[in-house]
Amino acid sequence: MDLIEQFKDKARQNPQRIVYPEGADERMVGTAAACIEQGVAVPILIGKPDKIADAAKAAGVDISAVQIIEPKKSDKLDAYAAAYVASRDNVTESIAKRIVGRPMLFGAMMVAQGDAAGMVAGAANPTARVIEAGGLAIGYGEGINVPSSIFIMVVPECLGEKDKVFIFADPALNIQPTAAELAEIAVASGRTAQKMLGLEPKIAMLSFSTKGSASHEDADKVIEATKLAQEKAPDLAIDGELQADTAVSPRVAAKKAPDSPVAGQANVLVFPDLDAANIAYKLTQYLGNAIALGPFLQGFAKPIADLSRGATVDDIVGTTAITAVQAMG
Repeated sequence: MDLIEQFKDKARQNPQRIVYPEGADERMVGTAAACIEQGVAVPILIGKPDKIADAAKAAGVDISAVQIIEPKKSDKLDAYAAAYVASRDNVTESIAKRIVGRPMLFGAMMVAQGDAAGMVAGAANPTARVIEAGGLAIGYGEGINVPSSIFIMVVPECLGEKDKVFIFADPALNIQPTAAELAEIAVASGRTAQKMLGLEPKIAMLSFSTKGSASHEDADKVIEATKLAQEKAPDLAIDGELQADTAVSPRVAAKKAPDSPVAGQANVLVFPDLDAANIAYKLTQYLGNAIALGPFLQGFAKPIADLSRGATVDDIVGTTAITAVQAMG
């Protein structure tokens, strides 16, 4: 069974309420209908009912069983505005109503206030809008100040395993993270590995240097990030700085870092910058014939997912299942 089907099976065990702020997009109404049919989630579409109905007609799907919410007519609008005002200074209730009356913010407020377990968006809006909504309404997890992203990489015939699963971070958001930001990315990625995949994370802080084999300020950043990450999450196995071969190959690890609790066993790879992470996941995908799932956002207090603009209904249903599993904890 492939990984997405495993997520769907787990999601079916306890279907979660997932909100879609881009409710009038044909793919979102198609996703809502598919989620009900497959039992993956309880979908909620945000938008004007007539436009959503038109999208459903164009998509040829039945959404009669799907809850539809028009933010500005919702009986939750006042409560969400009051909650928004309470969490920040210098915002009046009338301004807050205008802000949370926007579909993306309304969807995020539903998650923040416990009326939905997670949010899936980005089919018709840029990533920046999704992240903005998450930051304003939901906020970040404990000890996290920066959102980040991961790809789940399933590599066939890898290191003696038929399908070996890795998390690559951060291939989509943070271009040149500082040492402190890199530490947060590492901790968030480890928690994601636990919650999303049920893995015991072995987190490698990657560099061109292994344990002082080279000297440069870029390696120093990874060394500092490793120390900060270990302090933030002493319960997680985190080590660095490690070269990629040292991180994943037991043979190389035995020579280069024999005393490391991570080297040769790493399943969470934290790259020093966006260049390295993005290049690595694409090379692994296209040259290594790996399956690349993502990017998935992390670092928020509650789960939200960002979609590719070209996402299909099948893609979005899969993302919904993963978001639901994250919500289940």
